[in-house]
Amino acid sequence: MLDKLPIEITKRISECLDSAQSKIDIVKTRNDFNIKGGCDLIVNLEIVNNIRRINKFHEIVNKSLNKEGVYLSCAETLEERRVRVRSKTFFGFKNIVRVIDFIYKRVIPKLPILKNIYFNLTGGNNRVISKSEILGRLISCGFGVIEYFEHDNLLYIISKKIKEPDYNMKASYGPLFKMNRVGYKGKIIGVYKLRTMYPYSEYCQDMIIKENKLASSGKVLNDFRVTTWGKLFRKFWIDELPMFINFFKLELNLVGVRPLSKNYFMKYPQDLRELRIKFKPGLIPPYYADLPKNFEQILDSERKYLESKVNSPIMTDIKYFFRAIINIIFKGARSS
Repeated sequence: MLDKLPIEITKRISECLDSAQSKIDIVKTRNDFNIKGGCDLIVNLEIVNNIRRINKFHEIVNKSLNKEGVYLSCAETLEERRVRVRSKTFFGFKNIVRVIDFIYKRVIPKLPILKNIYFNLTGGNNRVISKSEILGRLISCGFGVIEYFEHDNLLYIISKKIKEPDYNMKASYGPLFKMNRVGYKGKIIGVYKLRTMYPYSEYCQDMIIKENKLASSGKVLNDFRVTTWGKLFRKFWIDELPMFINFFKLELNLVGVRPLSKNYFMKYPQDLRELRIKFKPGLIPPYYADLPKNFEQILDSERKYLESKVNSPIMTDIKYFFRAIINIIFKGARSS
């Protein structure tokens, strides 16, 4: 059956299958009832952009696959769509058409009232979806991404069933959202921020770190999850303004270490994790006072700040506050 596929795709899939006797189902469908059960490999040649309920479809595929079964899916990313739309548009209208296409096929399907009208009219066909969301939805539905590659201006993803789906019914698409972060005494708090990443990006974090590793600052290198406007928001802390909600809810201090995700928190040394949860996280981290240049220096900066705060909490915060403000104003310290 694999000989029906392009040679490049067949070769990549064959490397992921354990046996030549595998039960294979190759379809081109947007309806989950066309998926057969008990398969070792399911190939869907219909692009994800045309599937109305993407997560439900992936969940059915997960259920239909045998243990560690392989799933090949494909989609059109934002970048690939840009290439296609521009190639079919008259010169002088390319940017205008691209903006209209993005608003109609991406923004409107996410608006509370208009999305119902949109889906009734279009059936969810040909939506604009980012690469991050395409991969993140797969991972949230219990798949581990083996590899992804571009072929004929489409993104193909080979993934493997590794667990049950998360059944995430609260995916956030709006500009304001809450992130689960480790707070005082290890309690998980919802930290408010303006969105700088595409939806479902949080599910891609481990995969992105393995692929691109970390920059000297401790952040992910070449992170395609960050939107164009998100880079600007981050540079000038616009995305962090809603964190004042947490400040007024007494979940954050004005000065303190950054609130971290549980996943990232566990990458810290044990002694620093124990120090961190003795105090509330803060809006202004010691990073801006010490200006560390790599991840190890960031850890040292936080450790020095926290050890000082154990002995003199008020004076330590005052000292770090003014050092940070001076660096921001006179040395151009910025977020990244």
